Amino acid sequence: MGMEESLSRRDFMRVSAASLATLSVGSRIYAAGSDTLRIGLIGCGGQGTRDVISCVTSCAGVEITAMGDLFEDRLKESLEKLRSEVPQAVRVAPANCFVGFDAFQHVVQTDVHVVFLTAPPHWRAQHLRAALEAGKHVFMEKPAGTDPVGIRSVIQSARIAEEKGLSVVAGTQRRHSRKYREIIRRIHEGQIGEIVAAQCYWNGSDMLGYWKWWPQTDSLNGMEWQCRSWPWFTWTSGDHIVEQHVHNLDVINWALDAHPVMCIGMGGRAVRTQGNIYDHFAVEFEYPGGVRVSSMCQQINNTTTERIAERVVGTQGVAEVDRGIITGERPFTYEAPDPDHYQQEMIDLVRSIRTSTPMNEAAQVGESTMNAIMGRMSAYTGRAMKWDWAMNTSKLDLSPPKYEFGDLPMRPVAVPGKTQLI
Repeated sequence: MGMEESLSRRDFMRVSAASLATLSVGSRIYAAGSDTLRIGLIGCGGQGTRDVISCVTSCAGVEITAMGDLFEDRLKESLEKLRSEVPQAVRVAPANCFVGFDAFQHVVQTDVHVVFLTAPPHWRAQHLRAALEAGKHVFMEKPAGTDPVGIRSVIQSARIAEEKGLSVVAGTQRRHSRKYREIIRRIHEGQIGEIVAAQCYWNGSDMLGYWKWWPQTDSLNGMEWQCRSWPWFTWTSGDHIVEQHVHNLDVINWALDAHPVMCIGMGGRAVRTQGNIYDHFAVEFEYPGGVRVSSMCQQINNTTTERIAERVVGTQGVAEVDRGIITGERPFTYEAPDPDHYQQEMIDLVRSIRTSTPMNEAAQVGESTMNAIMGRMSAYTGRAMKWDWAMNTSKLDLSPPKYEFGDLPMRPVAVPGKTQLI
């Protein structure tokens, strides 16, 4: 069984007083006259818990009333942290705590107004579809999935959200940064001339210590082991190019107002020993008009790891987007305040719900995730990759044969030239 084998989906803090005033609980447009926005959390790990805390500390009149996770201990840990840090916002009755593979189905059937989808990326498409079909607004963490089948589902779900007038805000928080938005606006208005090239990077250290690695034991079966250690398995995380580097690739798509037409990539495991993902990638993407984008990412300790950036090169200047600087014929430096991006995305989400002006970021985060997936597919197989084939034709589906605890062999590490392209 190759890493890229196709399997079916058969089983499926604080903000300024002005910002808070904007979000004061005066609007009765949503929730049939209720002044309180109720959150349901699906995926009670560290990121999901932080996202909820960010929301309730940034926006008045928000509380959490339902929670669901695959594991009971994770749900309890999250609930304890929420009660410790934002006790005034926790209104979770025992009857609204759900555990298991079907926990998400129960959460979306409660009387919440918005669900936070923060389970591991593999489940994003399934959870998004269920939330929108239940008529819920959504905050969904990036990435949007781990394989082309999942991304196609997310893009289809974006249409459901549009038809129903529901907001879907993604965890690509740079899109909500005043600094980023100003630099991208200037790029789009031609301040650096015609774009001819770009570069993006997430060169960081290993994530051990940030995420817990669960060693496999006799009492920890294959499915539970891989789900608990999800960042290190391709089917659950997408690999770090998808799970993490998607942030930078999203900025490039945004700046170029396009997705790539093809790519060729390489990567491997120089030091990583856990799971079956790589620890470094380098991918060249080609965008419309022949614009080439160089992409690099790594998770390796004791290396030069401070480059997390996006750079766009034009005929009249260069935009260092992450730094808020443009050099060249029309130089510019962003010097205004840039409020916390994690809080701003929550402010924007809540405002969109309360003013009945839906935001829908599902398709754009789906496309940016597809950038990363096709880069990974190219690196894993050693084959150049066209966007149209990867997005529309590839049958790659990394789902397990069934969703239940028990034996689940780990897929082998991909080997370029041997791993099958599907």
